[in-house]
Amino acid sequence: MYTTARNDARDTTKWLQRSRYKVHRLTVYTFILVMERWAGRVVLITGASVGIGAALAKRLVQHGMKVVGCARNVQKIQDLAEELKTEKGTLTAIKCDITKEEEVLDMFAKIKADFGSVDICVSNAGLSHDSPILTGSTQQWREMLDVNVLGLAICSREAVKQMREKGIDDGHLILLNSMSGHRIIHSSPGHFYTATKFMVTALTECLRQELNDLKSHIRVTGISPGMVYTEFQGRMFKDMSKGDEICTAYKTLEADDVVDSIVYAIGAPGHVQVHDILLRPTEQST
Repeated sequence: MYTTARNDARDTTKWLQRSRYKVHRLTVYTFILVMERWAGRVVLITGASVGIGAALAKRLVQHGMKVVGCARNVQKIQDLAEELKTEKGTLTAIKCDITKEEEVLDMFAKIKADFGSVDICVSNAGLSHDSPILTGSTQQWREMLDVNVLGLAICSREAVKQMREKGIDDGHLILLNSMSGHRIIHSSPGHFYTATKFMVTALTECLRQELNDLKSHIRVTGISPGMVYTEFQGRMFKDMSKGDEICTAYKTLEADDVVDSIVYAIGAPGHVQVHDILLRPTEQST
């Protein structure tokens, strides 16, 4: 009886291994087919010169999309475009400071002239300053609001306007939020940044409701990562070595981990709206 049970267990294990392999192949194959519907479509990524934005641009070009990447430092995007010139899709660099509305409007006008319309708008640009609420700089607060909130809102408005003018009903708005948009940690340098990200959490739902009122199938997704190993922390404290120190205290997320979540949301079937994805490093305590 023991031998029979052991053999049955072995057979079951082999079957499960084969089944997992088949399921995995089917899942990957299905995902590739789903992402193929975006091949040739146009995606705008703000803040595409480094970090999550650059990693996402690379991934979507590999999926065959026409990616428009904008940033103040456009040279890095141009360099990335050169690296990706043999991939299925394309990457076009546009210099744009999203704190300046006229530059944003000019960028959307160029997209309309060159591509017809944007299909996906990824509001990735964001920043933080070491600027506590009781002792911080008004100018730094204003810059965080301009980039993290107003720039995001203007890009979302203009993207939806283009989509609706072109009759695009399956478009997608991706808003790069943060775990800081869902909880407040006891760290005064980031408190005003946290306040701006709570606004992004509100904007995600507000946009969803307004699109729903229009009977539109344009989807909205908030992506809220915890600590990610990028230049963000170093720029916040104006000290890249301090940023590296913060990001090596434990195993943080990589930019590609966040990209995986964005691609998942984009690749979901049209009737599925992934409203918000919260992800943090396993070892992150807050």
